[in-house]
Amino acid sequence: MSCGACCVVFRASFYWAEGDDTMEGGVPVHLTVNVNAFRRAMRQTNSQDQHCIALYGTPGQKVQCTIYEHRPSVCRDFEPSLTAGIHNPRCNKARAIFGLEPLYQNS
Repeated sequence: MSCGACCVVFRASFYWAEGDDTMEGGVPVHLTVNVNAFRRAMRQTNSQDQHCIALYGTPGQKVQCTIYEHRPSVCRDFEPSLTAGIHNPRCNKARAIFGLEPLYQNS
């Protein structure tokens, strides 16, 4: 999907060892903040009215992830609704905040 609603509505937190300071090709640490001793989050996803620092474009319209190949597992695991035929209510919740229609399976 290219709406980016999830990148604005939800905090993208993940295990600290996914960073590029611990593994080659990991999440760029300079784009993260420490949440606690075990977790990091993408910058700006912990603030109201902010979007992930790695998101480029206009949320709700057309966006792209500037670190797509190095994005954290929480982003890799988040499936847009109806990907592989599975409904994701969190996706539709984020889309609704931007006035976007929920994604439904055609019958």
